Amino acid sequence: MPSPAESSLPERAKEDQGETGAPSKNALKKANKDKEKAEKAARRQEQERQQKEKSEANDTSKHLYGLMPSTSDSPANLPKQQFNELAELYDAKEDQEVTVDARIHNARVTSAKLAFLVLREEAHTIQAVIAEGGPNQISRQMVKWCGGINSESIVRATGLVKQPKEPVTSTSISNFELHVENLYMISEAAQMLPVQVKDCMRPPPMNDDLKEEVETDAQGLPVVSLATRLNNRILDGRTAANQAIFQLQSGISNLFMEFMNQHKFTWINSSRLAGAATEGGAGVFEIKYFDTKAYLTQSPQFFKQMAIAMDMKRVCEIGPVFRAENSNTHRHLTEFTGLDFEMVIKNDYHEVLSFGEKLMLYIIHNLQERAEYKRLTKVVDQVFPGAGDFKLPSGDEGQRFTFAEAVKLLNDNGIEASEDDDLSTSLEKALGRIVREKYNTDFYTVDKYPSAVRPFYTMPDPSNPKVSNSYDFFMRGQEIMSGAQRIHDYNQLCDRMRKNDPPLDPLSEGFRHYTDAFKYGCAPHGGGGLGLNRILQFYLGLPDIRFATLFPRDPGRLAP
Repeated sequence: MPSPAESSLPERAKEDQGETGAPSKNALKKANKDKEKAEKAARRQEQERQQKEKSEANDTSKHLYGLMPSTSDSPANLPKQQFNELAELYDAKEDQEVTVDARIHNARVTSAKLAFLVLREEAHTIQAVIAEGGPNQISRQMVKWCGGINSESIVRATGLVKQPKEPVTSTSISNFELHVENLYMISEAAQMLPVQVKDCMRPPPMNDDLKEEVETDAQGLPVVSLATRLNNRILDGRTAANQAIFQLQSGISNLFMEFMNQHKFTWINSSRLAGAATEGGAGVFEIKYFDTKAYLTQSPQFFKQMAIAMDMKRVCEIGPVFRAENSNTHRHLTEFTGLDFEMVIKNDYHEVLSFGEKLMLYIIHNLQERAEYKRLTKVVDQVFPGAGDFKLPSGDEGQRFTFAEAVKLLNDNGIEASEDDDLSTSLEKALGRIVREKYNTDFYTVDKYPSAVRPFYTMPDPSNPKVSNSYDFFMRGQEIMSGAQRIHDYNQLCDRMRKNDPPLDPLSEGFRHYTDAFKYGCAPHGGGGLGLNRILQFYLGLPDIRFATLFPRDPGRLAP
């Protein structure tokens, strides 16, 4: 209980009530202020509504811009609208009317009467002009709306092609600009983007160690790391360089298919699931397959050979290859695209090697000579200097060395190497530098590898079992293909499997169907597997294989 002294003190009056419980003067004053604010806000909203209605009523071009009308709104009997691609406008005619669907690369308002857009489609850009007045009576409201469109939004623009007073140096189409007659929003992009496409268009750090930090260059502009690009692949993939890179990747696949079709190969689609590790090694992804184990294939090797045993004679395919190797390097992935072929041998093993060399020369020569591939390579070269500087030997023959000759080249240049051991990555790179300087080529072959460093199904050289009928292809000193003649004799194959390290049981459930193919008789054959991602990387001289892979998978990346 309070003391007598405390009980005699007057109580503090409540702020919200007087002695009778009515609101205090302060409370009434606050309530009146809140009421005045609310009334002012309501009047302001009403004024803005009236102004908007008045503005819309006076907007002479409100039908020329805004959200794209739904396609379902168009009567079915109307003729289909004709569209143009930006790539066509390099050779457009003055005052030609065109309609394009493109992204907003940049938007700016220079005055109430004038706005400029940069429209982008793939690697092509053009300046678009929205000016008050003109034949369509374009309004200031339309100018303002067009100039405020978020970057990366997709719009449909119709206008007249005009020649500017001076070439537009900031766009790929510099000799023309588009004077907009109408413009509609197809898909609006968010106002805030995790990374700007224009920032991804600048060269990445050449020594990028995949860290997340975004640094700035000498001009204070953001430098986007490789990791940031890959984490935002959708936006990064829109750059002109990336568009060109993956069109070139498509081109390599097409050239591979062209060559295979010319030589009457049969296309197959083998399984990516196997009951045993293809190479008999540890670098495989093991997966649960109902009540048993299965493995993602390291290559279509077994299936290609089994197809040869089916008398298909020449087979090829394009598909994913999986390697469970914890290698975080600039040239390794856990999943890549393989270009594979296998063929019957008539005379000797070098038929396969020569065919592979002709295949690679066909691909590279056409990349260098066809106009579209040359144009795409120039686009990449703007971001990755040296993209077009790939050297080939004169004539139609590739540069070829035996493994012993390659080791001698290294030793003669003061670099220690042994004929008994495989070449390390550093030795391969050193060999590439020597070959480029001495033979003026970035593509070459190394033949007759030691048997001890090749898979169990590789055919030993009959004259010297210590070496094998196997080869690797190199671009810029880096391996892009491994191939060989395969053992086609059942007893010899089973013997090699049992002597493998670790030993493999040719009669086990995982291998039985493969080895049976040779028990039933199989023609001599050989082939190889090319890495599409590496061919693209080393042809263009890209610093990392992830730049040559749409959605790369490595030991630290499973998304996006």
